[in-house]
Amino acid sequence: MPKFPAWIVPATDSVVADAIRRGKSPWSDAVHVLWSAWVFITPAFAPAGYSARWWALTLVSYPLYLFLYAMTLLAPERTVHRYALAMIALCLLLLPWYPSGMSYFVFGCVMLRPQRIRSLAGYLALLMLLSGVFVGYALLLGYPWQAIVWMPAVSLIVGTVIHVEKVNHRKDIALRLSHEEVRRLASSAERERIGRDLHDLLGHTLSLVALKSDLAGKLLDRDPSAARREIDEVSRVARDALSQVRRAVTGIRAAGLAAELASARLLLESDGVGLEYHVDPSPLPPELETVLALTLREAVTNIQRHAQARHAEVSLKATPHQLVLCIHDDGRGSAIVPGNGLAGMRERLEALGGSLRVESAPRLGTRLEATLPLPDAWSRIGSSPLHPA
Repeated sequence: MPKFPAWIVPATDSVVADAIRRGKSPWSDAVHVLWSAWVFITPAFAPAGYSARWWALTLVSYPLYLFLYAMTLLAPERTVHRYALAMIALCLLLLPWYPSGMSYFVFGCVMLRPQRIRSLAGYLALLMLLSGVFVGYALLLGYPWQAIVWMPAVSLIVGTVIHVEKVNHRKDIALRLSHEEVRRLASSAERERIGRDLHDLLGHTLSLVALKSDLAGKLLDRDPSAARREIDEVSRVARDALSQVRRAVTGIRAAGLAAELASARLLLESDGVGLEYHVDPSPLPPELETVLALTLREAVTNIQRHAQARHAEVSLKATPHQLVLCIHDDGRGSAIVPGNGLAGMRERLEALGGSLRVESAPRLGTRLEATLPLPDAWSRIGSSPLHPA
């Protein structure tokens, strides 16, 4: 987190802290202070102009306004409304002598940011109430209606925009959490499966090693050659077990295709893109599943960001010698410009002897085909889960 002066400590749920978490400048929202230029423009249209009283009230009120605005960015979410309401109070307090203070009212309404009032209807009702109080008070003070009629409209429009942005931001956060939860649950299920497999494997293997070791010890004096055979058998069993454990551990590190498909559906459907997939649920070699899952993740991200598609389709077909992953969308299509994403996909596939083909044309969408050869051990098993007999 960037360093702040000792007297500025952003709350963990403040606007500034949220900007930092998203990789933005902590002062990005401070750019809206530029709209307070109306404080200095308003006197140009007032009869009194830039009088001594205007200068005195500006020197007192404007620094206070800047402090209140800064606190709406730094304060915890539950207390932000206090500083926003203080801006509105500042406006009403100065209104009899200071027309420029109307800008403080707009900022106060906007910076209320409906943290405490979750519904748009409730937020708009509050803005209308505050606008009614402001307009009634200003008319009572003798302000011409032409000078104040725009205030409620600006407050409602800008306030609504801010509310919608806040709601969309919360939905984005919830969506990201959903993606992470899908991957976490899929990873957890896979780890549990691998744990059971390791338990069964090691329980059987260690029992066999212990039995043969005891037998070799008993044969050592009576039949050394038989004891040697038993010891060699123990060595072979141990090496086989080590190989199986390594394969299982590789599976722990593997990215799951099922998790990526679920995450892809969440991502695309939240953006209005329908997704259909046709994938054999049979297990795959872990190293191949990882590459296919990462290829799918990159392709779906490209669809969501660039394709402007309405529908996408994913299919995984297995032949006796290879796997073919196809991803097709009906988006705008375009000339293929190689980038880091495509280069990474191609490198991962080619490292395992596979290939990548991408076809795209304007208004015809994009079709990506990733091919991976199956290891000989899997190809030879005619009754394996991939190739039912």
